[in-house]
Amino acid sequence: MTHPRDKIALAADVPLEQAAALYERLVPYVGWVKVGLSLFVEHGPRAVATFREAGARVFLDLKLHDIPNTVELAAAKASASGAELLTVHASGGAAMLEAAVRGAASTGGCQVLAVTALTSLSDADLQAIGWSGSAATVADHLAALAAGAGVPGLVCSAREVQAIRARFPKLFLCTPGIRPQGASAQDQVRTQTPRAAVEAGSDLLVVGRPIYTAEDPVAAARAICEEIAPAP
Repeated sequence: MTHPRDKIALAADVPLEQAAALYERLVPYVGWVKVGLSLFVEHGPRAVATFREAGARVFLDLKLHDIPNTVELAAAKASASGAELLTVHASGGAAMLEAAVRGAASTGGCQVLAVTALTSLSDADLQAIGWSGSAATVADHLAALAAGAGVPGLVCSAREVQAIRARFPKLFLCTPGIRPQGASAQDQVRTQTPRAAVEAGSDLLVVGRPIYTAEDPVAAARAICEEIAPAP
């Protein structure tokens, strides 16, 4: 049976030394570390290596969005770094998505996740960009595009997981914007609690500030782990 910690990724959006020290404390409750843009821009592949050496599985959240050739080359380098998951924007189109999958496969076993609609965006925000319909409609459309391009997983709001899971049961679904009951949403709009996300069908929960800004980060991570644990 999968341990609840294997469904939790710490969004390590703090200085590398601080993040590494924090992860050592969170090991019993957090199986993944998400290395995002701030850490990767500052430290490059060393950020990935730091957490791999600590025993974490690494989710490299770069949200690549460029011409296919550039994305293919970047995906190959990301996969070679030892990261197990890599994000690209689904809105980059089918050719770019196919290139990302091809690049990642060429140098290792990294799986590509296509980002649908950022969890910081509301329906009105997406319409202002030029999309018609709701965030759920946008996520569904981009999910279909990514699945058709052979991408094995998606990043989406937990609010869209149930519908996407029903349509694409084999895709790996990662959900940021996770907020425990009573926690501040901050700049996230489409949030969900850990238990609700897992019950909807999420495979991996991304949790950052609710853990690393907590008065007791270990207790915060433990509480999330216990919340998503299967009933006895």
